Amino acid sequence: MFFVAVATDYDNTIAEHGDVNPETLAAIEKLKHSGRRMILVTGRELPDLLNVFPQNDLFDLIVAENGALLYDPAAKGEEPLGPPPPEAFIRRLREAGVTPLSVGRTIVATWEPNETVVLQLIRELGLELQIIFNKGAVMVLPPNINKASGLAAALERLSLSPYNVVGIGDAENDHAFLSLCGCGVAVANALPSVKQKADHVTRGAVGAGFIELAELLEGGDLRELSVPANRPVAGIGVDERSLPLDPRDGPLLVAGSSGGGKSTVVTAYLEQIHRLSYQFCVIDPEGDYSELGDAVVLGDAGTAPRLDEIITLLSRPDVSLVVNLLGIKAADRPRFFASLLPELARLRAKTGRPHWIVIDEAHHMLPASWEPAPATLPREMPATILVTVHPESLAEEVIRSVSSVVGVGAEPREAVARFCAARGEPEPPEIPVDRDAHQAYYWRAGNAQAITIHPPEGERRRHLRKYAEGELGEDKSFYFRGPENKLNLRAHNLIIFVQMAEGVDADTWVHHLRRGDYSRWFEEAIKDPGLAEEARAIEQHEELDAAASRERITELITQRYTAPAKSEA
Repeated sequence: MFFVAVATDYDNTIAEHGDVNPETLAAIEKLKHSGRRMILVTGRELPDLLNVFPQNDLFDLIVAENGALLYDPAAKGEEPLGPPPPEAFIRRLREAGVTPLSVGRTIVATWEPNETVVLQLIRELGLELQIIFNKGAVMVLPPNINKASGLAAALERLSLSPYNVVGIGDAENDHAFLSLCGCGVAVANALPSVKQKADHVTRGAVGAGFIELAELLEGGDLRELSVPANRPVAGIGVDERSLPLDPRDGPLLVAGSSGGGKSTVVTAYLEQIHRLSYQFCVIDPEGDYSELGDAVVLGDAGTAPRLDEIITLLSRPDVSLVVNLLGIKAADRPRFFASLLPELARLRAKTGRPHWIVIDEAHHMLPASWEPAPATLPREMPATILVTVHPESLAEEVIRSVSSVVGVGAEPREAVARFCAARGEPEPPEIPVDRDAHQAYYWRAGNAQAITIHPPEGERRRHLRKYAEGELGEDKSFYFRGPENKLNLRAHNLIIFVQMAEGVDADTWVHHLRRGDYSRWFEEAIKDPGLAEEARAIEQHEELDAAASRERITELITQRYTAPAKSEA
């Protein structure tokens, strides 16, 4: 279950004319009994809400006063999330005859057209307050307090990530908290502006719309919807479309020969996952993932990681983890993993996290010959990336659960073919895969294509150093020979190329320029089509003389390679 929490507005979302009907109450109860956390997010003041909604204990937490007050129905405890309203402001509002006027723990509320008087008094008193509208209601709050900030406080209390929350609302003041959620839903009676930005609009209005959402959650965890909107991608397909990695899908298998680029592909995925603020946990048997952004590394060659420490750290939504198993004997690693996997499954059932689990050397962790595997495996393994040299050696249950495969290395199709044979699938078709263009073989539901996977930033830095400072082979070097082939000046990297370009005579420079030698070298040897394209435009600009073209091409190299290489040295 990915969407483990529901955050809902009150008026005109679950309540009509202040009341929640029995059918809607039953839907709320059913969601709660499914294990989901329920959060009410309302603009109402707490005493008013408790008076009209006695069943408030159906919710784990209530965000009241449009984000300014957090209430725990079970403990009957209140936590103000903002300062009380200034007394001078309240006094002046009453003196001005503003009515109706309601004052909460933090919020001050009235109705249109009183916003003109409210704004005038805020300016006169020099107060730092904001006005929020809600279908005619005028709410005054401290800056940076709204339904989104209140929901964020509730999620922090519950140790939940916004990605695992589906929100539903209808009015202007719901925009903020709906956009925070992994899925934002508008009921049919919502304002057009709310519907426009929502991920989904229900067919039914008010309570009927909420019931409709509850049925979608219980029927398939919103699988019908393309949410969350921000998802990592497996790669770019032949039609230039991104292939999203859905956290509700079964495992993605990354397979290929040893040294074929599996860890590079997985690191690229993990960089996306981290950049999008998802939580990940990497099971790293051989210490290949010790440098992943801000991830915490547990364990090393001399220290084995502890289960309780792993779960404690992952209980914090903002912590991603690499579990290094080098401190555990190779023969004992599957046993350790067998004890960890159920704990991860329990944490996921409660919080929806870790959002992504990477299992390296999966054929050792989940081998076909390992008898306890079926009893230990959870019924589903969504949002899991399995990495292996031998896909055919995985446990049968794992092979059946895989939703897609990325084949890498010298024979990417062969890796996918071994998986298909093990699962009884037809042999995958022959498809050209250009490794120099960062392509891989992608299989899903019997369909296959070549996809482009952008290398990770760490890989790009290595690329920069290699071509800026390293030594290319003689066959990959650039040779300044000149129009009469009298020279034989070898540039074995880009820094040497720039130095030589500044020293060769104009005739030699222009000779190679007009032949398109520079762009060809950048594309074929340096493997940088972007640099090649920009250089080609300069080569084809016949009005540029030797000095101007030389300056432009060397500047391109300096911007893309030489300066970064120097700064990272």
